[in-house]
Amino acid sequence: MRERPILAEALRLFFPLAAAHGALLPFLWVVLGGYELPFSSDIPSSQWHAHEMIFGTYGMALAGFLGSAVPEWTDTGPPRGRALLCLAALWLPARLVGAVGADALSPVAAVFDLAFLVALSALIGRAMLERRTTKHLAFLFWLLSFAAVAAGVRYGWFVGDVALSARLLETALCIFIVLFSLSASRINVVVINLALDPTGETTPYRPHPGRRHAAAAMTVLYMASALIFPESGVPAWLALAAGAAFLDRLAEWFIGRPAFRTEVVMLALGNAFAGAGFLALGATRLGFDLPPVAGLHMLSVGALGCAVMAVLVIAGLRHTGRDLLHLPWQAHGAALLMVAAAFVRVLPEFAFAAGLAPLHHAISALLWAASFGVWLHGFLPMLAAPGVGQDGACNGA
Repeated sequence: MRERPILAEALRLFFPLAAAHGALLPFLWVVLGGYELPFSSDIPSSQWHAHEMIFGTYGMALAGFLGSAVPEWTDTGPPRGRALLCLAALWLPARLVGAVGADALSPVAAVFDLAFLVALSALIGRAMLERRTTKHLAFLFWLLSFAAVAAGVRYGWFVGDVALSARLLETALCIFIVLFSLSASRINVVVINLALDPTGETTPYRPHPGRRHAAAAMTVLYMASALIFPESGVPAWLALAAGAAFLDRLAEWFIGRPAFRTEVVMLALGNAFAGAGFLALGATRLGFDLPPVAGLHMLSVGALGCAVMAVLVIAGLRHTGRDLLHLPWQAHGAALLMVAAAFVRVLPEFAFAAGLAPLHHAISALLWAASFGVWLHGFLPMLAAPGVGQDGACNGA
């Protein structure tokens, strides 16, 4: 029996699952739940929401990216078919628990979350082992770190230490920023060079190696200091350094008209929001009159929202045999909605836009959900069908 195209590689199945989760949950929380979760009492709803954004929507998008990219980078066969269905089955139970904020079932959900992340780590680790390469070992290390922090968050909830779980959720967010930084250093080069030369015959864009790696290094230092020495002044200065490193990346993005292409703008905004987010975190820690959540929302909704949507668009097209020169309208629409969600969520944290509160929570959540819904509308038919001219196989990204 012939295998369905949607089971041919990780991103074909996992990207739609991530988008469906991102489209559905804000609707349930805001429209049906009124910001509350029906079975949550001891665990703050805000932490449930953050957890499901990071480990649910973004976590499954990460699985789709790594599950397809690492086999491609190592020139090994991608996981497919039953292996993908088993991974999805491990991811789903924790999402059902998170959707209703079932505090009592959090330990059960933790088992499934850890099993999902460990199984994903095993799949990409096997690809590296098969090729006997350590070139991509950083992704495996940070994925396993992500799993360890996921366990720590659940432990904090289990013992009632919500301060610990809050710090660990910020750590998980930073790990995801590190993974975005490592991934973007590869994706930026490919995407910008294609924008500059659609023939692919030349590679005029070659970023400085220091700019490619400084942001991830500074993020790691900030993350470690904020987790271990949360009350010291060191995290503040390291946050400022991380912010500067991300903004410094943009210094090489002045490439003329191609810089305004949707996929290039989204990657640039991912770096810009990351830079602004860390600067805001540093300013808050130094005593400036700025809510701590301002920086966190710039990172979670802004940086990761734009970065994840960029990857869904770029990889979704290239892995179905389509080129980036002709984006469907859903790609532009999803990108615009995600950027709007980020700005609406962040701006009321500042005094000059305080008049937007409190409606900005609901508006931003629905814009974020709509972004994933529009992407799903345009890209699910592509991912569920054989690749253009490839009879179901995927292009190299």
